[in-house]
Amino acid sequence: MSWKTLDDMELAGKRVLVRVDINVPVEAGHVTDTTRIDRIIPTIRDILAKGGLPVLLAHFGRPKGKVVPEMSLRVTLPALEKALGQPVTFVERPDGAGLKAMPAGTVVLVENTRFSPGEEANDPGMAQFLATLGDVYCNDAFSAAHRAHASTEGVAHLLPSCAGRLMQEELAALEAALSTPKRPVGAVVGGAKVSTKIALLENLVNRLDLLVIGGGMANTFLAAQGAKLGASLQEADHIDTARAIMAQAEKAGCRLLLPVDGLVARAFMAGAPHEVIVLGPDTVLEADQMVLDAGPESVKAVVDALGTLKTLIWNGPLGAFEISPFDQATNAAAAEAARLTKAGALISVAGGGDTVAALNQAGAAESFTYISTAGGAFLEWMEGKVLPGVAALER
Repeated sequence: MSWKTLDDMELAGKRVLVRVDINVPVEAGHVTDTTRIDRIIPTIRDILAKGGLPVLLAHFGRPKGKVVPEMSLRVTLPALEKALGQPVTFVERPDGAGLKAMPAGTVVLVENTRFSPGEEANDPGMAQFLATLGDVYCNDAFSAAHRAHASTEGVAHLLPSCAGRLMQEELAALEAALSTPKRPVGAVVGGAKVSTKIALLENLVNRLDLLVIGGGMANTFLAAQGAKLGASLQEADHIDTARAIMAQAEKAGCRLLLPVDGLVARAFMAGAPHEVIVLGPDTVLEADQMVLDAGPESVKAVVDALGTLKTLIWNGPLGAFEISPFDQATNAAAAEAARLTKAGALISVAGGGDTVAALNQAGAAESFTYISTAGGAFLEWMEGKVLPGVAALER
């Protein structure tokens, strides 16, 4: 790794500016999912143990540079205090001297960074102000690292900087999955549309031994081969894109695995009557028929293929996993990946979009080697893009 971690920093008596992501779901004034809060606790505790004073910076919602009371981070305090097991001091208008005067053992949460227009603009003045609040900068928000904001990128250049424990975990897992993987390495990429994952697919086919394509995007690839898929979700304007990716995969020696059969229904609803239909270049569905999941032969092919891998990256479901019985392919493939991981035969890393929800529903998430909390940042890393928040730490 080319970035420092908390282990490399002297923190005793220092204010540690910690960028975290606690942009959590809230209903009726209460946090409904504490996952992101729970995952920053090790960083906060390690800073306290080393004698530092954690000053948490975070955003909440999209206030667009204005003070929006409904988007105050104060709503997260009860959940944060419960997870941490101690009080947290909330500060609306921080100043460096005031923070320096706080007693040892204090944890501070600063109001929503996006209340300032300088945050998302990565304004140098905003970064300079943030730097006055701390002696050391620690970025523990990989999920916000694809944004070049004052609190994720700008301030990192102005203070001694390091990665927090969650950031450290994310980067180590992603490097193991894509930068220096144990081979053969493969990926499961699903979801609705090819258009949202063009860069991802173009990058992966040059770095993988196997690429499994599922979900609605598989329909576009099948259509590119000549299939007529009726009312199935597909992107006619990306047929040529799919063909180009298939050609690129063949040139790079990456095996592309598409569904060979599917669960076909005439209504998008739970329990809809359906049948298994062979999928291929000659398939012709009726106008009101739609492919909602991969079929049993496709599932068998994916399960068999997973058994040949040493490393697996997973992004997106293989079908309409939200409704039964069209969650079967996702559940079966996820269960096999989990089984291989538990057996020590596979390194499995997943993240982005609906992926975590799909793997949780399949009961497989806990058995994966690593589940990323990031959405956009996970995808951009997989696309091969430079993440500003990570690059700032590397410098």
